[in-house]
Amino acid sequence: MSTELLALRDKIDEVDKSILSLITKRLALVAEVGEVKSKHGIPIYDPNREADMLAKRRHEAEKVGISPNLIEDILRRLMRESYISENDKGFKKVYSGQGSIVIVGGNGQMGRLFARLFTLSGYQVKTLGSKTMHQAAEVVTDAVAVIVTVPINKTCEVIKQLPPLPKDCILTDFTSIKAKPLQAMLDKHQGPVVGLHPMFGPDVPNLAKQIIVYCEGRYPDKYQWLIEQMRIWGANLCVINAKEHDKCMSFIQALRHFTSFSYGVNLQREQADLEQLIALSSPIYRLELMMVGRLFAQDPELYADIIMASDDNIELIKRYYERFGQMVELIEQRDKTKFIKSFNEVTQWFGSYAERFIKESQGLLKFANDNRE
Repeated sequence: MSTELLALRDKIDEVDKSILSLITKRLALVAEVGEVKSKHGIPIYDPNREADMLAKRRHEAEKVGISPNLIEDILRRLMRESYISENDKGFKKVYSGQGSIVIVGGNGQMGRLFARLFTLSGYQVKTLGSKTMHQAAEVVTDAVAVIVTVPINKTCEVIKQLPPLPKDCILTDFTSIKAKPLQAMLDKHQGPVVGLHPMFGPDVPNLAKQIIVYCEGRYPDKYQWLIEQMRIWGANLCVINAKEHDKCMSFIQALRHFTSFSYGVNLQREQADLEQLIALSSPIYRLELMMVGRLFAQDPELYADIIMASDDNIELIKRYYERFGQMVELIEQRDKTKFIKSFNEVTQWFGSYAERFIKESQGLLKFANDNRE
């Protein structure tokens, strides 16, 4: 190897060390920001600040001849690390009174995640599980919020089994369907009720930019502190009618998980060579394969419950099956004209979202390609 090349690489190594030093300095400042946010009850995620900062850095990068996309990629990765750092500093406690948070199913993964967040916010957290439900009456005596996070098929039954709750205690649940559990909670408890659905798994490091859907039940003014607490954690709170929620989830969860499940079953029955598929895959197919494989690394009972949660889910999947069959007939007939006609009709239906999704997916595809072995 030439002396000239070695000398240049040594200089690059020195620059890399300087970058590490700057990152360390930035993360230290972020830690201070986290303490200030915790003290004043400021959410860890500020979309306006983030957008403004990225726009300025992109403009500055362009002026000095550096790719704005490169700078944005670096900053977004730094910000993701920053949110983790801020998360560890704790959060302001919104509720000013006394009392505990009771999580029914608190030993499950989602229960443990929220128990940690409430604890970081200064709340006393109690948990109830199948082996301790006989103690429920005693545990909920000072509860300001009772959160039910149990499997879908057990949620309504567990809600019905709850003892009487304090008058102003919030009763809520984390189930991925909302209409039936919300009604069960309204029937059970005469105090404040709200349905919640965290749109993420228990493996997230923090709630920055994560979506929590909520469906209003009773006395919204009395459960606003809980909604605000979750905003401080960085979550994006979206309100929707319970029936509309369930209709959306039929597409977002039930149909999506079913198609991933079916594709995985097909791969297995065809005895596809996964190693070879990975080696030959384009970035987009690799992403699709990752999403399918991810499903089969998780709890099958959870996904069975999500897919089979309602008759509406089954009917939607049956309609999908029927249309799938129609498309199979189309390609069997080698009818290119009809294929293109259907393609263009769907393109028109997507409208501007098609271009938007191309742009958004480009970042994901680059990430998938960068992480390729």
